[in-house]
Amino acid sequence: MKLGRLNHIGVATPSIAESVAHYRAVMGAEVVREAFDLPAQGVKVCFIDTPNSQIELIEPLGADSPIAKFLEKNPLGGQHHVCFEVPEIHAAKAWFESKGARVLGAPRIGAHGTPVFFVHPKDMGGVLTEIMETPAPGGH
Repeated sequence: MKLGRLNHIGVATPSIAESVAHYRAVMGAEVVREAFDLPAQGVKVCFIDTPNSQIELIEPLGADSPIAKFLEKNPLGGQHHVCFEVPEIHAAKAWFESKGARVLGAPRIGAHGTPVFFVHPKDMGGVLTEIMETPAPGGH
């Protein structure tokens, strides 16, 4: 398994609109993608482009969203996860499992339209880690 590039940093927020305004005003963000709902994961998502990666703003769609639980503990929001690309999602899942890492569920389609899975933070130095299959050229 070969770990690819850092695709994005996931940042939980109680308000994508307020976070976008902050990133524009304080960080000079210029390229902000349109926000969209991802009901299968219980979140609303918005990507902000950086020169070498993206920030993924994540807002809960409802009280049962995993992000709602995160925001209960962190009311202002904050870093939720990091996401790395891999060439083939099923090979990566098998590799992590062979190393004893706990994969949280089966691969599913993520916000970029490609398969993803998460690795338990206790097996990744305290960081929730998303693994995603590298998007095809022209993808998100």
